Amino acid sequence: MALAAPSTDAQVLIAEESSPEQTFRTFTTETAWTLGNALRTRILSLPSNQRKPALISIALATATSGGVPLHVLFQSATESGTVPDNENWVRRKRNTVLRWGVSSWAMRQKTVGGLRLVTGASADQIEAAFVKKYAIPSANGGAVADEYAIHGGGYPIRVKGVEGIVAVVVVSGLKQEDDHQVVAETVRDIVAQQN
Repeated sequence: MALAAPSTDAQVLIAEESSPEQTFRTFTTETAWTLGNALRTRILSLPSNQRKPALISIALATATSGGVPLHVLFQSATESGTVPDNENWVRRKRNTVLRWGVSSWAMRQKTVGGLRLVTGASADQIEAAFVKKYAIPSANGGAVADEYAIHGGGYPIRVKGVEGIVAVVVVSGLKQEDDHQVVAETVRDIVAQQN
């Protein structure tokens, strides 16, 4: 079954991500395993125009600075064809979710919304606006954020009664809007099974 198109309205996306339909009752290693496998199954069942090899990663929202290691609960390639760069995208999307508390797709749409006067802004213009607005450092002084990505696929995991994000799930490898949507739809399905 094909994925629906995600919203391009940042406020709608943020409301959806924090809605009861997207908030887990609990989130354990078993939940991460269930979610990760459900994502892999869903991606493998996509029609050929949406399916590509992808990397799925689920990690707890622990600090990574100061030598604290990242706690990955689930990580898997869906099939042959992922490349080492997928891991870089996972890291950057995860960092975006951890810093701003919303999906990497919502951050992209917030940036695009700030460019209202620029009709049809290019990907480079969107990235440059993000780097400028948030004073994001770039190793080469350019318009690409080395540690953050505002491309769909990074998604916050929230738990009822817990303040903030407890984990981040990331998909990297599909078109960015599909990376986002496959996570949003699968999270909703797994949350519904918990209730």
